[in-house]
Amino acid sequence: MTAQVWRKGLAWLAVFLALSVQAIDTETLEDPELRARYETITFELRCLVCQNQTIADSNAELAVDLRNQVREMLLAGQSDNDIRDYMTSRYGDFVLYRPPLRRRTVALWFGPAVALVLGFGVLWRVVSRHRAVGPAVTGDDPG
Repeated sequence: MTAQVWRKGLAWLAVFLALSVQAIDTETLEDPELRARYETITFELRCLVCQNQTIADSNAELAVDLRNQVREMLLAGQSDNDIRDYMTSRYGDFVLYRPPLRRRTVALWFGPAVALVLGFGVLWRVVSRHRAVGPAVTGDDPG
């Protein structure tokens, strides 16, 4: 490749990186204790738009709004539990990355483990039956 193509590629990469980098916090909390609580809470809440990211990791507008809400509630003197309770009352247990163990969330907690155990059970049964029957007879007689 020519040097000009490399320079254009690097320029486009720089533009892409500059556009993709956004400040997650528009204002920082001065108090280290509040800052630690803020980080803990924002890593416990799910972005409702992205669904596989916390609001701390997401750049979605809703996540920014939720981070600002958490910051305002902390500055107003509310406890961590008050903030979590407010978010779950507004958005449901889905907003929590680790929802509480309840009757309606049992499948979320134990479903994957049950499916894995059942899958291994089926695999073991198929393999054991195959060994008991022996190799399949094809009917081709080499002689």
